[in-house]
Formats: sequence, structure tokens, C-alpha cells
Amino acid sequence: MRTTALLAATAGTAAAFTSNTPVVHRPSRVSRSVLRMGGSSAYATSLEGKKERVATLKERLDTSQMVFTCPAGGLTVAETQTLRRSLPEGSSVSVVKNKLMARALEGTDYEVATDLTKGPNMWFFIEEDIGGTIKAFNSFAKDYEKKETHSIIGGAMEGTLYDPAGVKAIGALPSKDELIARIAGGINAVPTKLARVIKAPNSKLARAIKLATDENSSD
Repeated sequence: MRTTALLAATAGTAAAFTSNTPVVHRPSRVSRSVLRMGGSSAYATSLEGKKERVATLKERLDTSQMVFTCPAGGLTVAETQTLRRSLPEGSSVSVVKNKLMARALEGTDYEVATDLTKGPNMWFFIEEDIGGTIKAFNSFAKDYEKKETHSIIGGAMEGTLYDPAGVKAIGALPSKDELIARIAGGINAVPTKLARVIKAPNSKLARAIKLATDENSSD
């Protein structure tokens, strides 16, 4: 009886494999995860993607008045977003691979900064407000206690390479907003100062104006 039952079970299994019942093949989870790894990430690491990245960096260098760099590691996503938002209009920051940055620097006024392409770095591209951008970065480093780990490595401007002290000195210069405020304040003060000078009874200008008035009256 046991032999008969075993033969019957074997025959049933064979029938299942030889029947016309369609077999459904489900895609494996592994294949789906592999597909998700492609796309823009794969393009960025391709030769064409790297060439496009270098071309974009050259365009940013062409519109920048100054660049400087600092270490990139150890920042959270939230901290990076805060840093980007703190920069003045026209300034930007990007994490760039050393080889790509070195290629982008070739043949530009910033080629002297090639020596700074060591380690994982963030690069700051400043189109207008140099002092304001450096001040914004220094404030961020102070507020988030990053002065020890993310100090400025160096920078370049008009074909000159600057060490951290040089970049700090440039950052001490008035920012764009500060200059605008000073100019506006100076312009507003001119009429007041001029009025005080004219009204001063002993001033040479007042005497000259009075003399000219008297001469015109006599004519």
C-alpha cells in the first residue's frame, strides 16, 4: 500500500509540471532595487555626465568674482540647507569631487586654486557680495560650532591664491549691503552739511555767495 501511495504522489507531481496550467513569474525584489540605482546617478558618473558637470562648473567660475573652500564632511542635511540659505544672493556652495574641480579650474583665472583640491571639500562661488558671503559662512561656523572642523582652507580671486588668513582679511571688508548703507547715509548727509556750511556766518562759502549776490545786485 505504501508503495502504491508513493507512486501515485509522484505521478501527481509529474502531472503538475507537464500540465497546460500557465506559470506566473514574479519579478524579484532584487531586480527592482537594481533599477532604482540607475538614472541620474548613473549618468553623473558616466563620461558624458562628468563632462557636463565640468562645463557647468566652468560657467560658475566665469561669473564668480571669488571662490573659497572648506571641508565638506560632517554636516547634516539641515545644516547644509541652513548654510545655503544664509548666503547672499548670487553666492552658492557645492560639494565637488577634486578631479572634476581641478579640470574645471584649468585655463581659468582660478587655476591657482588647483592646490586646494585635496580632500572632500565644499566650494563657494561668489558673484557679487564677497564680504557678505565670507561673513555669512563665518557666522554659520560659529553658530553651529564648526570653526574647528570646517575652517576655511583657502580661496582665489583675480588670479591670486589666498591662504585662510588672506580670505579672512577679505571677509573683513564691508559687505555689499554695508557699502550701500554707507553710500546712502553719505548722500543723505550732504544736503544737511551743505546747509550748515552755507548758514555759517564766518564761512568762506557764505562770504563768497554774499559777495556774488551783491555784485549781481549792483549790475
